[in-house]
Amino acid sequence: MLGRFKPYLPYLRPVRGTLVWAILAGIIYGASNGAGLPLMINYVFPRVFGDSPAAMTAWKVVAVAMWLPLVFTVRGVAGYLNSYLIQSAGVRILEAIRLDYFRKLQVLSLSFLQKQTTGDLISRGLADTNQLQTTLTTVANDGMKQPATLLFALGSVVYITSHEKGSALMVACLAIIPLCVFPIRFVGKKLVKRAYQMQTQMGSVTNSLSENLGAAKEVRAFGLEERQARAFSQETSALIKVQLKVAKYAQSLTPAIEIISAFGIAVVFIYAYYAGVQLKSFLTIVAALYMSYDPVKKLGAINNEIKRGEAALDRLEVVFNEPVTIRDPEHPSEVGRARGDIAFRDVTFAYKSDEPVLTSVSAEIPAGTVCALVGPSGAGKTTFANLVPRFFDAESGTITIDGVDIRSMRLSDLRRNIALVSQDPMLFNDTVYNNLLLGRLDATPEEVKAAAVQAHADEFIRSFPDGYDTVVGERGARLSGGQKQRLAVARAFLRNAPILILDEATSALDSQSEQMIQDALRKLVVGKTVLIIAHRFSTIRDASLILVFDKGLIVARGNHSELYASEGLYRTLYDRQRTEAA
Repeated sequence: MLGRFKPYLPYLRPVRGTLVWAILAGIIYGASNGAGLPLMINYVFPRVFGDSPAAMTAWKVVAVAMWLPLVFTVRGVAGYLNSYLIQSAGVRILEAIRLDYFRKLQVLSLSFLQKQTTGDLISRGLADTNQLQTTLTTVANDGMKQPATLLFALGSVVYITSHEKGSALMVACLAIIPLCVFPIRFVGKKLVKRAYQMQTQMGSVTNSLSENLGAAKEVRAFGLEERQARAFSQETSALIKVQLKVAKYAQSLTPAIEIISAFGIAVVFIYAYYAGVQLKSFLTIVAALYMSYDPVKKLGAINNEIKRGEAALDRLEVVFNEPVTIRDPEHPSEVGRARGDIAFRDVTFAYKSDEPVLTSVSAEIPAGTVCALVGPSGAGKTTFANLVPRFFDAESGTITIDGVDIRSMRLSDLRRNIALVSQDPMLFNDTVYNNLLLGRLDATPEEVKAAAVQAHADEFIRSFPDGYDTVVGERGARLSGGQKQRLAVARAFLRNAPILILDEATSALDSQSEQMIQDALRKLVVGKTVLIIAHRFSTIRDASLILVFDKGLIVARGNHSELYASEGLYRTLYDRQRTEAA
């Protein structure tokens, strides 16, 4: 069972010193807990309450009486040190697991992330890693203290019974303990399935909450408050049902073991009566048995915790075991600043194996070309552009920049030569300055502000009370659409990459903002190879090359005049938009 966690034992290595001290403290706790009370009943109490207590001097009475606080002091201090040191190691383990989880998400392909819900990935990274940390620390904590307590308690039983009525009494005392294994095994089998269901449902609840917060404007605009509350209530109700099932099995273990333990002590009582065992010895045996059954009960709880940990681990391994398909080559080509010649040769790509989005696509885009990608929705335009920075990898064919296969380049070298301005730019909950700096992390403050000036962003930034130190809010919530877009353009200016991908950066803006961004883009594209994913044809009439996509194929190429005169699909799409605009 513990072998399931073997691949994750390296997480214990950085805290092994702390764990060693914790284990030593656990052993001391077990010795004082398992043997302290039985030995006190057998050897200490008779000295005070025996046949001649008057023979005890005052200092001997005090010395004997101090046995009790001494045992409990040793037990308490050792238990505290064990628990604290384990918790100290546990939080460091949690940090390492979460960091590795986050790092793995950074390198997984976008296709994998698109198949998952954001809330579920958050739940795996928070709730499941927390559960795994709890399991590891619980096992490391009670996994040492309770076996030590059990061994010392059983040792006391063996020692005392061997001096009383021999092996028969010893067998009668110990025979009942193996029966406690049956409820532990039964509960463990039931719990692992329910625990996985609970963790999965927790992901659904997290996703529902995350989705609702991300759509706050739409919820209010369409009056969906009650609908969303009902939907969330259904998710939480399903979670409660699974949690109660987990609790039902987990909480049934303790009383089951206690009932079995009670029958065991009753058997010992009957045997002791007929065997003529003295009261002193009987009380010592009962105390030792009690100290034996308690760790058995807690070891059962550890088993339950391990089952919960296994369920959390199953969910985490969906991410940990996902292969990294887009990675640096073993022997990368050395790439400096690219000229910007882009070539697709017989490129085929599919998000699902039986549904190709691009089929045997070939295209030559010389350096300095402003190339517009045009076609109906779902024709493959965005996918074509996303293959250039290797957000995805083609299933077949090759994509080259300056004649070098992009799969032979380091990802950092490739993407350093590409700037992206998307339709909905992502801004982090940080200052304006730090969001601009993402374009090039080593840029100077002067270069950052010069890029903002070129993107017509400096004026509105300076109008804020905190200027460039203004925090933009989550996803730039404190900025208008035009302001966010100008910051995205400023980042592209700062990056100054030879290849620029524009995902129709002005399609959702008012006319004033659009005009300012168009002016900025006209300066930005000079001397660069530009791919414009065109949703509005008014932005691509001056493109030097237009590629027309339909059903995953490039069905035509040329400039606006050529295509309007000869290509029916292009003319139809263009006239439809012109009519709608009118």
